[in-house]
Amino acid sequence: MLFNSYEFILAFLPITLAVFFFVISRYGHEPAIAWLVSASLIFYAWWSITYLALIILSMLINYGMGKLLARHYANGAVRQGKMLLTIGITANLGALGYFKYANFFVSNINVIAETSFQLETIILPLAISFFTFQQIAYLIDAHKGITSEFKFLHYALFVTFFPQLIAGPIVHHREMLPQFMSKKTLRFNADDLSVGIAIFSIGLFKKVVLADGIAVYASPIFDAAAQGETLTFFEAWGGALAYTMQLYFDFSGYSDMAIGAARMFGIKLPLNFHSPYKATSISEFWRRWHMTLSRFLRDYVYIPLGGNKKGNCRRYSNMMITMLLGGLWHGAGWTFVIWGGLHGMYLAINHGWRKIHSTLNLTAGWTAPFCKIAAWGLTFLCVVVGWVFFRASDLSSAIAILEGMSGQNGLAIPNAIAIRTGSFQTLLSDLGITFYLGGGSQFLFTYLWIIALLFIALFMPNTQEIMRHFSPAFNKHKSDVADALQLTKILENLSTWQPTRTWGVFIAIISAFGLLSLSSVSEFLYFQF
Repeated sequence: MLFNSYEFILAFLPITLAVFFFVISRYGHEPAIAWLVSASLIFYAWWSITYLALIILSMLINYGMGKLLARHYANGAVRQGKMLLTIGITANLGALGYFKYANFFVSNINVIAETSFQLETIILPLAISFFTFQQIAYLIDAHKGITSEFKFLHYALFVTFFPQLIAGPIVHHREMLPQFMSKKTLRFNADDLSVGIAIFSIGLFKKVVLADGIAVYASPIFDAAAQGETLTFFEAWGGALAYTMQLYFDFSGYSDMAIGAARMFGIKLPLNFHSPYKATSISEFWRRWHMTLSRFLRDYVYIPLGGNKKGNCRRYSNMMITMLLGGLWHGAGWTFVIWGGLHGMYLAINHGWRKIHSTLNLTAGWTAPFCKIAAWGLTFLCVVVGWVFFRASDLSSAIAILEGMSGQNGLAIPNAIAIRTGSFQTLLSDLGITFYLGGGSQFLFTYLWIIALLFIALFMPNTQEIMRHFSPAFNKHKSDVADALQLTKILENLSTWQPTRTWGVFIAIISAFGLLSLSSVSEFLYFQF
């Protein structure tokens, strides 16, 4: 079941809410938690009942291991606990590896060894990447004595709570269970409902109107590259930038809808997305994009590898390993590995530059507006190049698009566009730009969509800023620099949500646009991972 579907919006969500607050909650926490677990399992099984047993089995095994790890910690049995933790992590990664990477591994073995091993097509269970990482974090925290859970029902809710089950955010047990056990959670709260509906509606609009609206200009370019077609400069850049904006509003929309749905129940999820395209460095980008995944990779991969405690060389290699694993987590393909490797390299260069910057005391000169804009431009360019590998169906397709973006296949624009430049058409021709028939509308609308969505991403307040007075999420973003690309304080004040008639009308309008756009339901991009 998708957030952006009639079944979820008009049936599942309102029924789950109504039963939770007006029927079940009067009997106390345990029945209320049981209802949410049941509803969440129905939500999961709606996609495929086949893998319902998998997530239940995974929860049973990890719950049992978590109890044992907590007991070992309490008894001071460190060695036995570490061995059990290793078994638990290996079992989780083994299941993830089989479903997600077995075919990828076998196909590469066949290429290298010139063999012809065959596996049946393995369908990736929905959300396995997210609930696997979430449970690994729980096992590690239980081993450290940070958290423990003695009721399976509570643990099941931590894993399966439907707003964050499918594509995150990746949450910690200690962040969620205290909220579910609060007496306030059992009482219907009109403020939470209105805030949740507002956030959910904004997210729905981002997904079905903005992200799906520009998707039709991104997909044809990547499909053309996959079919071996030659792409010119403006075609390649149009496709790359269109996908850059599609992914932004798709993931931002999902994150808002997850936070909004949870807030209707009085539950706050961690912030997972905070205007990443405003970042002026790649490290800042990763503090804004998929924030809970970045937190997981930092706390459970980068720091255990040694972090920055064992010299610069080790630090940079740890960054590279972490990001390569992060890339591979997103998908079983060399394009994802390269994407992760690129970001590992970006981060190493970024931190190396910061060290030089600090050593030479260049702080004053690099705070000028021009330098900030240059830093933003370089960061954005690096991110767009990375997204090409992230989206491309294979390595040759990614290279074909990058060749077009670099101008190797020439510069060409539709003749209909060139004619409308008037006297500048000759100048364009002198600059080496050629003209072709047809495609004028496609070209025009591609770049109009890109400009409009880039303006929103860079200059408009995001959902968390719009809802700033109502604490939409519990881990606020902390930036190295202020959002220099934000519009004035006047716009900030005008764009702050309040429970007023004006805002009610606005939310109603964007909700109507969202609902009317549901005729062609599309999956969220992060559902693939």
